[in-house]
Amino acid sequence: MSIDMLLSPPFVLSALISTAMAALFNLWQGGSARDLLIYLSAGWMGFALGELLGDGLALDLFMIGQVHLIEAVLTCGLLLFLTRWLKT
Repeated sequence: MSIDMLLSPPFVLSALISTAMAALFNLWQGGSARDLLIYLSAGWMGFALGELLGDGLALDLFMIGQVHLIEAVLTCGLLLFLTRWLKT
């Protein structure tokens, strides 16, 4: 992974949104630091999966630049809830 890709605006926006979603989800669930790491991983994977899904299906419902926001946020949330369900 090159430094150009890590500093690209779509990657930074995706990382910020998915991290915020996971952190807020952990706060809402009253989770520990260990849970936060689990939710961060799930949030990042879910957001990336949603991006791939939106790009692969050519869904352009609501985009910010190159980021498929609706698909990525829905998939991220779904994976966070699935992770919580599997964790308990």
